[in-house]
Amino acid sequence: MNLEIIKKRNIFFIISTIVIVIGIVMLFINGLNFGIDFTGGTLIQIDLGKNIPVKEAREITDDYDKDADIVHAGDENHEIIIKTKEDYSIEERNEIFNKFKEKYDLKDNKPLQSIKIGPSIGEEIRNDALIAIAIAMVGMLIYITFRFEFKFGISALIALTHDILITLAIFAILKLPVNVSFVAALLTIVGYSINDTIVVFDRIRENLRLFKKTEYDKLVDTSISQTIIRTINTSFTTLVAIGCLYIFGVDAIREFALPLILGVLIGTYSSIFIASPVWYLLKANSK
Repeated sequence: MNLEIIKKRNIFFIISTIVIVIGIVMLFINGLNFGIDFTGGTLIQIDLGKNIPVKEAREITDDYDKDADIVHAGDENHEIIIKTKEDYSIEERNEIFNKFKEKYDLKDNKPLQSIKIGPSIGEEIRNDALIAIAIAMVGMLIYITFRFEFKFGISALIALTHDILITLAIFAILKLPVNVSFVAALLTIVGYSINDTIVVFDRIRENLRLFKKTEYDKLVDTSISQTIIRTINTSFTTLVAIGCLYIFGVDAIREFALPLILGVLIGTYSSIFIASPVWYLLKANSK
């Protein structure tokens, strides 16, 4: 069965545009929910000598910041790391530690780590992330142009930009936390998304040689139809693995897994419904 992706391309373009526009509006209204890695704040790491539920730790931290992030660390998750955007003094940090010391009968006289993170560090991380993503995208444009042709490269670049914008839009709409894990996941998404796109592009290139007189819209539809099962199967198996990380992992792992899950879904969507139709438009308009 031959799918009619090109014929319905405007529907997919409109869907993506609506999500991106809503995301941009939310960005202007609320901005992104930047974590301590970007905004600066306070980090306290405590060895409790046993594994306790995050909910139990919040019975103490909620008195100071109900939005504080708490993750497990250390051997057997006996340590907790408290991250808050609040700029606590040494006295306030010691007060928080002493409450844990009293509740869990700790022998330590101070936490394993108690530091203030300045916003300048977050700005440096943000700038480095943008540079890394830009370099990755330019490198992919050069590679795809060399491997295929310039129009394939431009189409892939537009699809990657689409993936990043959609991911940011969803994080802005749902107010999900944006931290270092998100940046790492975003770079992973860029690499994964381009892999799916290249598979479709490679089939288009093969069919261009085999069916030289075929109209571009039919050729693209045929190429997508021939690769869609492979694309869906690959994405599904990847989602199963990442889904297990999200379901069974600790909070820090979930923060990394969630944008990956979104990225795999968005990347699969864009490789089928965005990248190839964009190539078709570029190719058809250059005739």
